[in-house]
Amino acid sequence: MSTDTSQQQDFYAAPGDTSQGRVFTVTGQDWDSITQSIGDAAEERVVVNMGPQHPSTHGVLRLILELEGETVTEARCGIGYLHTGIEKNMEYRSWVQGTTFCTRMDYLSPFYNEMAYVLGVERLLDIEDDIPEKAEVMRVLLMELNRISSHLVCIATGGMEIGALTVMTIGFRERELVLDLFELITGLRMNHAFIRPGGVAQDLPPGALDEIRDFIVLMKKRLPEYAALCNANPIFKGRLDGVGHLDLAGCLALGMTGPVLRSTGYAWDLRKTQPYSGYEDYDFEVQTWDTCDSYGRFRIRLNEMWESLKIVEQAVDRLAGLEGAPVMVGDKKIAWPSQLSIGSDGMGNSLDHIRHIMGESMEALIHHFKLVTEGFRVPAGQAYVPIESPRGELGAHVVSDGGTRPFRAHFRDPSFTNLQATSVMSEGGMVADVIVAIASIDPVMGGVDR
Repeated sequence: MSTDTSQQQDFYAAPGDTSQGRVFTVTGQDWDSITQSIGDAAEERVVVNMGPQHPSTHGVLRLILELEGETVTEARCGIGYLHTGIEKNMEYRSWVQGTTFCTRMDYLSPFYNEMAYVLGVERLLDIEDDIPEKAEVMRVLLMELNRISSHLVCIATGGMEIGALTVMTIGFRERELVLDLFELITGLRMNHAFIRPGGVAQDLPPGALDEIRDFIVLMKKRLPEYAALCNANPIFKGRLDGVGHLDLAGCLALGMTGPVLRSTGYAWDLRKTQPYSGYEDYDFEVQTWDTCDSYGRFRIRLNEMWESLKIVEQAVDRLAGLEGAPVMVGDKKIAWPSQLSIGSDGMGNSLDHIRHIMGESMEALIHHFKLVTEGFRVPAGQAYVPIESPRGELGAHVVSDGGTRPFRAHFRDPSFTNLQATSVMSEGGMVADVIVAIASIDPVMGGVDR
């Protein structure tokens, strides 16, 4: 065995100089040590890995930045650090169980993941027109509450990254209220799997509408705080104005949707342009801005929370007149017989249903067993259904081969598409502006990697 150390290589500790130039890994708070280590070679190109564990990249996003001094000359995204195989896993579960997987993709807007998937399944089942009105209104209510909570996280984390800590604390304060409502209605704060093929899992619990009305009153007092803190704040505007610029032509070329597209002045919102779930019956305005930058995207999200409150208010008024109405489609070949009403101990099926299937009807017991364990069959075919999530167009492409499980489920996640703009928004700007540009895209890595 040779002992010549000059020929040996340590594969676990690569040399500092690479074929790309010198590479530095930045975890935050250590710029001084990097500038010292660069030393006299400051005129050289420096490649910096920002992330995937950096606190300001919104999850496990890796940014490969090429710097000249403080100026970014090239920016690339490295994704895949949160790959969960959700789409593949859905091929091995029943159509109803699919909702428990896809709800975990974009974990800040779980109801939208469920909704896109369920609308695709309902189109294949040809039951789009059979969904009860109360289920449709409840879906809209939950989605718009979810839009508010998602935008609050975007504004809160974006504020924290530029030092506006009060924006972060009040953002999460309000989001907590929305999650409390989700817990009241669905039993869970996130990953709900509440929107199901044919309707929703359960009816509203007693007192839910009063709680939502109290929330609306409180939010109308709290939302102006964000405007007072940020809208005309010279430091806030100085960090966001003109940063992350992307005009309409660039947005269309890259397939951008959501607040990034609407910040160019183009009023593209699927709730208006291709309505679903009865959105055409609600009174709200599509919010746009004309600056094509991070500041415009912030103002759009702030305004959209007001519009969502308007929709939630209308939905609550409609639900008040639908007391006792069904929340699941009438077809017993699709709807779970128990309607998922639970026992007094909070677990299992309701006693009335157990009494029926165990003591009265053997057929009902067999049917229930088959429906729960195997699931219903969906006619062969494929469907693509897009909806307007807080981040843009979220689409579900669902393929059936006629069985009890999806042959394929694929999602067009807006975070994945919108991240394409990272380089065009960041290059030519400062390192500090990269953080602001990424925050204005509002990517959620669970949705990017799936």
